[in-house]
Amino acid sequence: MSARSKARKRALDVLFEADARGLPAVEVLEATHQRRHDEGQAAMNAYVGELVRGVVAHQEEIDELLGSYSTGWPLERMPAVDRAILRLGAYEVLWGADVPEAVAISEAVTLATDLSTDDSPGFVNGLLARLLELKPLLVDQPVTP
Repeated sequence: MSARSKARKRALDVLFEADARGLPAVEVLEATHQRRHDEGQAAMNAYVGELVRGVVAHQEEIDELLGSYSTGWPLERMPAVDRAILRLGAYEVLWGADVPEAVAISEAVTLATDLSTDDSPGFVNGLLARLLELKPLLVDQPVTP
């Protein structure tokens, strides 16, 4: 598993825990970092923090988009792990500057395959692919000279 894949899994753990406990994700991130430090474990990959902070910065938009484009599945009815995977994937697909969108979707599908229901990978793939298709309409694109 690549360092980025591990970072995504750790970011997913933080987002899932924050959602489950009703805590701010950045607070859970900082507590996780401190716990690892106290236990003498290696520091988390900086990409974990980048992902968590990115999701937090765009969470209102992400949740609105997921709710709008997930046909028949309101955000609050989705399994919590799927919700966290989709938030993470949506952030990377729409705002992740240094990750190809196809990689972000593939990584999200892998997480869903490993951690959720049999139907989740297809659901995650379909919803993130739809967001990617609509990306030019959803997110301001940088102007290139």
